[in-house]
Amino acid sequence: MLATVTSLVVLLIDQISKYWVQTNPALHDVKIINGFFHITYARNTGMAWSMLSGQQVLLSLIAAAAIGVMIWYLINKKPDKYTTFAVALMIGGAAGNLIDRLVYNYVRDFLNFYIFGYDFPIFNIADSALCIGVFILFILMLKEEKNDSAKVDR
Repeated sequence: MLATVTSLVVLLIDQISKYWVQTNPALHDVKIINGFFHITYARNTGMAWSMLSGQQVLLSLIAAAAIGVMIWYLINKKPDKYTTFAVALMIGGAAGNLIDRLVYNYVRDFLNFYIFGYDFPIFNIADSALCIGVFILFILMLKEEKNDSAKVDR
């Protein structure tokens, strides 16, 4: 239940925010915090940093396979609630970008940050959910590794 709700919430927030920016030309280039955070509507035919640009079929197949594997994992491995939450964020994010690829043949991005003068690649809510999910899994793995090494040291 946690996984389903989390994934659906991410998917809905992602799709609504993309639609809102896409259909409001006044939001296509807005300086929220000048030189740090802008809303900049962009169409991305690749993935992060526009890698594999134009490879929509390949990227869609990878996303669909990843979603399938993550759903299988949740159903068959029944992980703890933190891992479930992290994987659910990733499913929602992957699904949000997959829908864009299938419907528009590109991913709608709009969050644009300038970090220490570097114009970070424009991204969206789905990308954020994916990154947060991966970060949570990384922290959980570090914690598990620390607990395992503490058991061995005894």
